[in-house]
Amino acid sequence: MTKVTTPNDPAATLRSVRQAKGMTLRELAGRTDIPYSTLSKLENGKMTLTYDKMIRLALGLEVDVADLVNGKKPSEESPGILGRRSVSHSGQWLDAVTERYSHHYPAADLLQKLMVPIIIDVKARSIKEVGGLVKHAGEEYLYVISGAMELHSSMYSPLALDAGDSVYFDSGMAHAYVRTSETPCRVLAVCAGKGSQSLAESARRGEGHEETKSD
Repeated sequence: MTKVTTPNDPAATLRSVRQAKGMTLRELAGRTDIPYSTLSKLENGKMTLTYDKMIRLALGLEVDVADLVNGKKPSEESPGILGRRSVSHSGQWLDAVTERYSHHYPAADLLQKLMVPIIIDVKARSIKEVGGLVKHAGEEYLYVISGAMELHSSMYSPLALDAGDSVYFDSGMAHAYVRTSETPCRVLAVCAGKGSQSLAESARRGEGHEETKSD
């Protein structure tokens, strides 16, 4: 099988983080509910590390999501490109979709952005359903376009948000979105800080193909 390579080599990062934690592949499989065979393929670059698996691995390894995304230290310098722009017409976004969420990425063609806008259809109705709290370096702005939800976090009580409400928070604080309305809930999230661009890139690669646990 052909090895899948990426600029930041998340496969090597995953292996080094697991080994630094003194954890075997089978132990990680038990923590993440990802099959041993799948983890082996991920570490050897024979399978793409999708957003859903990345979140589960970060939780299992107890690390920041960005630690798995960034195989090398990202540049903190501005892209230095003047006058660039990206227009995203309705329904023409690049998507990452699972049963837990739908992420739509405007301006997906622009790399090295200082912020990453994401339109999210919040589907999960509980923390268990969403897969747990997650964190990533930087800051995040959230605006509820329609429906209602709660912002769960590791430091505050659940925050109820209705259409038109917004919140700006430290995304290094573990958090999750949970839908509370019977009607669909759609939000605009804007992520900024180190690792945001890489997070978006990982979310868009091969998403929507989840593995089921096998013996």
